[in-house]
Amino acid sequence: MKPYYHKVQYYETDRMGITHHSNYIRFMEEARVHFLEQVGMPYEKMEALGISSPVIGVNCDFRSPTTFSDVIRIDVYVAEARGARLRIGYRMTKQDGSEVMSGESQHCFLNASGRPVSLRKALPEFAALLESLAEPASKSE
Repeated sequence: MKPYYHKVQYYETDRMGITHHSNYIRFMEEARVHFLEQVGMPYEKMEALGISSPVIGVNCDFRSPTTFSDVIRIDVYVAEARGARLRIGYRMTKQDGSEVMSGESQHCFLNASGRPVSLRKALPEFAALLESLAEPASKSE
């Protein structure tokens, strides 16, 4: 998968001149949208098929700060794809290769009525693709 790049904007920084921690959640979402487009299932298509995928959890481990105009490379990977749940991992690095942040977002899948649904039943081809993209450690579980 192609990485996603985000250039830090001035308004994303705080009084100390570093990127405010809350913005990394937004960067994760931007990268996730990009990832889903690359695998052929943009949010618009998924929602048109009657499936939504809300965020049910997020965690971040910050390593080094970024500042205005830094370009962040965001690599997205499937950490786990299982039935009605999906964990997506993120690795953010600066242009010099130093690690900025690693994290995950956890998602579930809901039908148009807001009830949990197994992706394997609702969109089996997409579920199979996500499972095939899962990192090896999660495939053995």
